[in-house]
Amino acid sequence: MHLRTLLPLAVALMSTTAFSQDKKPEKHGLGYNDTPLIPGTKWHVHDGDRPQPPVITPGKKPGDAPSDAVVLFDGKDLDQWTSGKRDGSASEPAKWIVKDGAFECVPKSGYLFTKQTFGPDMQLHIEFATPSPGEGESQGRGNSGVFFHGSTYEIQVLDCYENKTYPDGQTSALYGQWPPLVNACRPAGEWQTYDIVFTSPRWKDGQLVSPAYVTIFHNGVLTQPHRALFGGTTHRKINEYKEHPEKGALALQDHGNPVRYRNVWIRELKPLAE
Repeated sequence: MHLRTLLPLAVALMSTTAFSQDKKPEKHGLGYNDTPLIPGTKWHVHDGDRPQPPVITPGKKPGDAPSDAVVLFDGKDLDQWTSGKRDGSASEPAKWIVKDGAFECVPKSGYLFTKQTFGPDMQLHIEFATPSPGEGESQGRGNSGVFFHGSTYEIQVLDCYENKTYPDGQTSALYGQWPPLVNACRPAGEWQTYDIVFTSPRWKDGQLVSPAYVTIFHNGVLTQPHRALFGGTTHRKINEYKEHPEKGALALQDHGNPVRYRNVWIRELKPLAE
């Protein structure tokens, strides 16, 4: 046989022999334990012994609360809320009104605060509708706000449908800090949704080691992509971070406009047990 014919045959035989000598993947339960360790963990790639994620039941339709959520408004009453001043003082029964499966801000009645506290990290779903017809302009039109950790960190609620205002104060802005990527507002009177992931700041020995982060989907559109807050939000300035408990109340702002809310639920985001 010619050398040119023998050479490809020899290479093929060597490859076959080498493949047969490779160790076959070692199956271990549901996965493998002969694979590399994932950095920073004790688990192998595809490790079958790694804890399984908890099973929950999602809502029947988009926006419905999943089985592990705390429902903060069921369309009937405000038993899980109190009214108070912005600083959380003068707590008393909720003064906002419930009607037609929603609840509405009564101007000058005070903020609403949840009786429960949540954290450090959470997912919030909330639906809102600004007054119709839209009246006023800029910040005077359908103004309210969704706050985390009491009144510390605000996501702006405003009627910005064909209504311009300063960008870091418009709908779904991290108030006074980050404008939304886009204006995804529906017309006044139509129901709108916020799906918010809030990561609380972290402290160690009294020092800030990680800021708060916020991700927002407004009407299903990403408007805040894991933005870091520079500190507490307020009007015309930025507050410095002040250490606070890892859990805090959710708050809704009374800014003098009868904004309505419904379908409010929250989930604490806990890391997978490892």
